[in-house]
This record gives sequence, structure tokens and C-alpha cells, in this order.
Amino acid sequence: MKAIRCGVCLLIAFEVLAFGGVRPFGLAILEIGAAALFLLWGVLAILRGEVALHWNWLYAPLLALGLMAIAQEIFGLSIYPYATKLELLKWGAYVLLFFLTVESFRTASQVRTLVWFLLTFSFAVALFGIIQHFTFNGKLYWSVVLPSGAGPFGPYVNRDDFAGFVELTAPLGAALLLFRAWRREKLVLLVLFTVLPIGTLVLSASRGGIIGFAFEFLLLLFLSRARRVGRRQLIAGTALALVAGVFVVWLGVSEAVARFEQLTPGEISRDRRVSMYRDTWHVFVHHPWTGTGLGTLVVAYPKYESFYDGLVVDHAQNDYLELLADMGLAGGLCGVAFVGLLVWRVLQNLRSAEGRTARSLYAGALAACAGLLLHSFVDFNLHIPANALLFLLLASIATSTMEENAELPIRLANPSAS
Repeated sequence: MKAIRCGVCLLIAFEVLAFGGVRPFGLAILEIGAAALFLLWGVLAILRGEVALHWNWLYAPLLALGLMAIAQEIFGLSIYPYATKLELLKWGAYVLLFFLTVESFRTASQVRTLVWFLLTFSFAVALFGIIQHFTFNGKLYWSVVLPSGAGPFGPYVNRDDFAGFVELTAPLGAALLLFRAWRREKLVLLVLFTVLPIGTLVLSASRGGIIGFAFEFLLLLFLSRARRVGRRQLIAGTALALVAGVFVVWLGVSEAVARFEQLTPGEISRDRRVSMYRDTWHVFVHHPWTGTGLGTLVVAYPKYESFYDGLVVDHAQNDYLELLADMGLAGGLCGVAFVGLLVWRVLQNLRSAEGRTARSLYAGALAACAGLLLHSFVDFNLHIPANALLFLLLASIATSTMEENAELPIRLANPSAS
């Protein structure tokens, strides 16, 4: 399954670098890549004479949400079936890649390799973000013309989307440091690969991202202390915070401070954001049971818009309200079930994990998912393909049981054991 693991990593890297995967070509590569990797997995399973199936409890809400969207499209419950069909293709790619992650990353060694890939890649993206920030000429990659009002950082068109990416990667390194799950010869690299993205997160001046990462760091401190790993964890946490703080001050924090003090020109005003929340809620109130259809907010919203400024509202700046508007109460219950199962399974894994490495991997994945879920109250990172894919990958790792041997004969596992 090494080829599958490499393919998943390459697909994540491509989606991040391709403006977060929001352009049509990024979505096409995501869907084609997911299908190709699934086909490769099937061929490898046939060649080995085994069918690999491992249960993960998150399959239940993910598949239920997909089946609901299919029903919306088939039975005319969607106000714009074509938009729902397009969103279903993307959702199918997510589910396939979630499945491949569950099947391919089965041991602590494999997950640790993935974590180091993500930390290394995050460091490279953060370094690019810093260089672009201080040499910015008004164009992404110094050549791509941006839409009016865009606030880019790194390869992302929006600084909050970049912040979501860092929220998903930086906690992995912080967890390895706080749980002391590192080798001495890699300590300097681990600190560097963790601190630099944190610094660029502050440099990006994303308020939701900064608050989200602060929450992640506090959660990791709590989890490391709860395991009674020792006083060294508090010292390590303090040292990491000091190093990151010094680096942030060196980069410059004036823009981040200014964004916390007042809204900057070009971004969504407070009144506009409140009106979007209220209007999206009205969409849900008028379609309470099954919603308007997956991916149809952009079509449904104009009828309920109370604050018109000539701009198209394609997302509600709140992933939870958008889920309710698109999928109704049924979809909302699926979302609640997903979060509940995620927390339940991670806590089980943390209690049963043996060794610092496994505990740090579970804790890091949990913190990353929790931070993005908090950020989703004021943004739509879960509608950015690169971030949504990485979120689901980490959720699958956090809720799966790491095996001792990656090449054990594959069987249908007992749900209670995985």
C-alpha cells in the first residue's frame, strides 16, 4: 500500500499548491486522482488475493450525508440538481480518499511518516508565504491576477484559508514536542518545522486562525498533562511558545494587531457578516427538514438576502449554518454525529494507546480537527478542497486503531476494535 500512501500525499500537496483546490482544474485533479487511487487499491488487493476492509465509525455520518445528497438530486429535493451533482462528485472523492487513508495508514510508523511529510510540506508552504508576503506585487505566485478584495497568503487566495491549513499541520509538530515523541537528532528540525508555520499564521493576520491555533495549543497542553507525562511537558510548551513568540515579533505583528482592533478595508464588514448569518438561517427555516440541496446556497441565498452590495454570496462564512441550509435538520444531525463520534473514538484511542508516539499522533490529529471545527464558526474552510481533504485524513487517523504490523492479512475488522 506504499503507492497508495504516496499518492494520497501527492494529491494533498497538489491541492494546496493549486490555490487550495478551489479552481475547476484543482477539483478535476482531486476527483480523477481519488478515482485512480481507488482503482489502484483494487488492483493491488486483487494481486494480493485479499480484500481490505477496516471499519471506521466516521463512515456512518459521511455515507449518510452522501446518501441524503443523492436523494436530493434524484427525488427533486434540490432546488438546483446540477449544483448538487457537482458537489456530490467532490463529496465522493472525499469519501474515497477517507477510505484509502483508513486502509493505507495502519501503523504508528506509517502515520508518523505522514506527519513528517505534512510538517515538511507545511514548512515549505510557510516559507513561500513569507517570501511572497514581503515581495508581493498584487498577484498570486507573482503572476496570477486576483479577484477584487482578495487577501492572499501563500498559495491560497484568502488568508483565512491559509490559516486553516496551518491549523491542520502545526498541531502535529506541537504534539510531538509536548509528548516528547521525538528523536534527539530530529529535534531542531521538528522545532523549525513547527515554529515557522506558526509564525506565518500570525503574519497572515487571520483572526479566526490565530484564535483557533491558541485553542489547539491549550488543548494539547491539557491532553499532555492529563496523561501525566510530567513537568517537562509544561516546560516544553512554554519554550515552544516563547520561541514562536520571538519569531512572530521578528516577522512583525502590527497587521495582526490592527485586524483584532478593527476591521480592515476590503474584508466583510461586521454588519454584512451578521446579515449573512441571519439570511442563511432564514434559508434553513424555510427548508428545515432536507434543506435546499447540497451545494445550492449560492442559488438559494439571493431570495433571502437582506444586505445587498452587488457581491455574490457563495458561502455563509459559517460551515454549520451552511450545512443546515443545504441539508436541513437531517444533515445537521449527520454533522453532530460526525463530531460526537470523532471525539468519542479519539478519547478511546488516547486511553488505550501505548507509547508516547501513538498518543502524540492521536492528540495532534484531535487538536488539528478541533481547531478547524472552531474556526468553522466564522469561516468556510471545510468548503476549501485542500483543507477539507486534510481535515478528513486527520479525522480518519484520529479515529482508527494503529496496528503493529502494516502487512497483516486484511479482514473485516470488528467495529468495536477499530
